[in-house]
Amino acid sequence: MASHRRPKQPSRTRVTVLTTAAAAAVAFSAQAANAAPSEKPSKDEVKAKVDALYEQAEQATEKLDGAQEKQEKLQKEISTIQDNVARGQEELNKLRDGLGTMASAQYRTGGIDPSIQLFLSSNPDDYLDKASTMDQLSAQQVEALTKIQGKQRELAQERAEASSKLKDLSATRTELKKKKDEVKSKLATAQKLLNTLTAKEKAALDAADERASRSDSERVGLSDTPPASGFAASAFAAAQSVIGSPYVYGASGPSSFDCSGLTSWAYAQAGVSIPRTSEAQANAGTRIYSQNDLKVGDLVIFYGDFHHVGLYAGNGRVLHAPHTGAVVRYEAIGNMTFEFGVRI
Repeated sequence: MASHRRPKQPSRTRVTVLTTAAAAAVAFSAQAANAAPSEKPSKDEVKAKVDALYEQAEQATEKLDGAQEKQEKLQKEISTIQDNVARGQEELNKLRDGLGTMASAQYRTGGIDPSIQLFLSSNPDDYLDKASTMDQLSAQQVEALTKIQGKQRELAQERAEASSKLKDLSATRTELKKKKDEVKSKLATAQKLLNTLTAKEKAALDAADERASRSDSERVGLSDTPPASGFAASAFAAAQSVIGSPYVYGASGPSSFDCSGLTSWAYAQAGVSIPRTSEAQANAGTRIYSQNDLKVGDLVIFYGDFHHVGLYAGNGRVLHAPHTGAVVRYEAIGNMTFEFGVRI
């Protein structure tokens, strides 16, 4: 016969624990729900982070430009040395051939010791060091041997120099790849952040950027600041002719630029050669520390490590290639950390 027992009631303590746990779970769920939207950064936060990444990418870009310039210079120097070594080896071979012909003639007539003939087929340097044998050589032979010895030493030095530069070139190429990877990484991170924005937010950022650029362009037109010189005016005019060209890291014209690529290209159009990187351009002329003393066409150096440069446009504005995603444009100097100007 089945027993009918009343179900055991939970204790008051157990009810309290369960109730508290349930309440905590509900509260946690509510917090999670409320926290989820805040995990997505705001448009302004994204812009601030992207701007910082662009600045870091530009720092790496200037190092990249420097490594690229050094690589090209080393390649030219190595090529020159290798050409010199090849020509020197030809000269050395001719000197040896001439000395060998001379020795052969003397040997046939009994005018040279067999040991000298043996020496001529091996190493002239070792033989010349033995003064006791010098009286067996004619003045003509001594002169020829001295030339051979000098040429051998010259070639040895050039080969050593080439070897050193090849090692330097290898290290430079490694540095070049490292900086390229760093730039790409920064830009990829910036793009991921931009991709978190909605189409509306992206459009708002683009519109704000366009308004700022247009406003700066209009203000520059009011400037009556004279150019620093005739070629500074020409350089500035060249830069004006490419307004709207895209910023591309490592580019130096004529259709795309990075910051120092623009300034070096502009001055080249004026017939003036200046260094390729912003850091080197900072030391390319006379420094102007007061913004009030700047003239149109002066280089304007920004940030403590000199990683950005533009051309002074007058009225407190600079014409420059800002960063990835932007174009060559005018901008207020105050938007960046001004260090000094450079008058070429």
